[in-house]
Amino acid sequence: MTELATLTQEVLVAFFLGGLLLGAISQRTHFCTMGAISDVVHMGDWTRARQWVCAIGVAMLGFSALSDFGLIDPSKTLYASTRLMWLSTLVGGAMFGYGMVIASGCGNKTLVRIGGGNLKSLVVMVVMGVSAFATLKGITAVLRVSTVDTVFVDMPLGANLNALGVPHLGYILGALLLVFVLRHKDFWTFDNLLAGLGVGALVVAMWWVSGHLGFVPEHPETLDAVYLATNSGRMEALNFVAPVAYTLDWLMFYSDASKVLSVGIAAVAGVLVGSAASALLSKSFRWEGFADPRDLGQHLLGSVLMGVGGVTAMGCTFGQGLSGISTLSLNACVALAAIVLGAVVALRLQAARHERTSCA
Repeated sequence: MTELATLTQEVLVAFFLGGLLLGAISQRTHFCTMGAISDVVHMGDWTRARQWVCAIGVAMLGFSALSDFGLIDPSKTLYASTRLMWLSTLVGGAMFGYGMVIASGCGNKTLVRIGGGNLKSLVVMVVMGVSAFATLKGITAVLRVSTVDTVFVDMPLGANLNALGVPHLGYILGALLLVFVLRHKDFWTFDNLLAGLGVGALVVAMWWVSGHLGFVPEHPETLDAVYLATNSGRMEALNFVAPVAYTLDWLMFYSDASKVLSVGIAAVAGVLVGSAASALLSKSFRWEGFADPRDLGQHLLGSVLMGVGGVTAMGCTFGQGLSGISTLSLNACVALAAIVLGAVVALRLQAARHERTSCA
């Protein structure tokens, strides 16, 4: 095996292990963006929301440190752009946020639920993956490119909060988020700290793996700088919409030599294995299916909205809500706000529908 092939294998194994840890942590601690928003909307409980905010703070601090120490090049991430794609991220984010509520979880949570024996989530994963692939390269991709992607704002200095010129902004924002979370003494439990600090640290670790370990300044065949095993050809961290699409593509065309493993596929596999192992060890694994045709229909609609919306917004609650926002990307900020808005609207409509049904 050549040195380059060995290095590629190391990068893939690292992403699989990162996904495995993420799956185990998510399954144990119930880390879930949709669940966090639901807790706030329905019960006023901010515990899981603080887990999420804590993870963002850690990811911001870690990404800033990796950049400042010269371990990664922040201009080469998947989220680095000189265009603010405000309409794409707004529409796509709202679609994803609404979809994840009626499909019972975001991309990562869907994989975690599959690991716990949820067959509904298996259907969600497949439909989301097909919809995502269609929005990457198929019929909805044509629609996306000809509509929302045509509306943007050019930002020559970069569509990034660092363009504001505030020194050490990543450290400042990350520290403020951690102070906001850690000042609440009731947050100081093992599971909460494991979720917040652990998930944030995994995002940072994957940035290092992709941007440092997997970076080859001069490929021996092309002589170009490359980031090994990424679908985008750029530095990537954790994301769970497009990678699910690439996972299905790899499985369906396995014998095609042009279909190779990528870091996203490795992370998807890792989350499935990690969550399944955690569920079995905690004896929480149980089979679950659809209650009725209405339940199936809602999950199918939610799956399509997540697949189309996640690609249109250029990321999901992990892709934009953690990995992207850790880079201080303005596109990630818009996408995250839209995801939250879409989820809140869906939750409010669900509550109103339940109230009408109860009164009938």
